[in-house]
Amino acid sequence: MITDFKEIEHSALELDKKRRAELAKLLIKSLDEEVDLDIEQAWIDEVTRRKEEIKSGKLSPISGEEVHKSARNLLKK
Repeated sequence: MITDFKEIEHSALELDKKRRAELAKLLIKSLDEEVDLDIEQAWIDEVTRRKEEIKSGKLSPISGEEVHKSARNLLKK
């Protein structure tokens, strides 16, 4: 199996840039198709819950910039 993988890897790296990109897109798509439906539903439920909390005023949205700033500050500690 490892030999097969190495052969595939070698062959893929021999492709021109456009074909490698097409192959990468195809491989990523094949991973996306394996989405766990329970996880997918859990994220839908979470988004719905957060949306309702924002609409009701229970939560306030935070900008991405603020999130990054807070994360950087936490990492400095």
